[in-house]
Amino acid sequence: MQLSDDLYLGPVFGGGAGVSAGPSHMELGVGPMGRIYVFDAVPLVLQTAGLASSQNPTSGSSFTLTAGTGVTTRTRLDRTVEYILDVPRSVTITAAGANTATYKVSGYDQYGQPMSQTLAAPSTSTVSTTKMFKSVVSVTNANATAGTNGLTVGYGDSIGIPYRLTELGYVVSFMWNNAAVTINSTNVKVADQTSPATTSTTDVRGYIPLTSASDGTKRLVMALAIPAIGCGPNATRVGAFGVTQV
Repeated sequence: MQLSDDLYLGPVFGGGAGVSAGPSHMELGVGPMGRIYVFDAVPLVLQTAGLASSQNPTSGSSFTLTAGTGVTTRTRLDRTVEYILDVPRSVTITAAGANTATYKVSGYDQYGQPMSQTLAAPSTSTVSTTKMFKSVVSVTNANATAGTNGLTVGYGDSIGIPYRLTELGYVVSFMWNNAAVTINSTNVKVADQTSPATTSTTDVRGYIPLTSASDGTKRLVMALAIPAIGCGPNATRVGAFGVTQV
């Protein structure tokens, strides 16, 4: 037996002499059972310019990224530089004025899988990805129109869930800043199960739009029930981590 083996709770017997057409004796007990995973994070305060200061990239050009507050850098084997966030979270683009260009954010999730998402133009506003990035390698103008009025790139207050959450019923408890959070479709976003994923779909595991601003001291604690498809002996990669990232 190894530590990763599933436990069977018992003994529990099914069938028997009094059941003419019943199953044979089952002496392993009830199982395998799901597990409870406790997700614990203290996100840093959001930074609207934590990845790029005010710029206006032309069509097909990328922002010059920088490691702002809470961001570290690493050079990958392919020599690209990735900008690593404190936790998997949304990437934001903020425009100081009117802007019609769209942007493609590319990077990696918390398991090192490549991912990207296209964002509509912010116009005197902030737009956020609904995929949660652990690192960013580029943010590119995907439109024929140049950016205008100065745009910044940063990270926001939506936090990625580490395992696939398909229904709100799998959330056992949810605390933020020592207070219980109502579990509903506003406060918890379930996994996007669209297959194949696209640059327009949302997070493949689900995410949490925080109910108040992060500040580096508030703690997020969520207990998740992981079903057998995510942790049992017949678990699948999709069952645990969601469809393949794009």
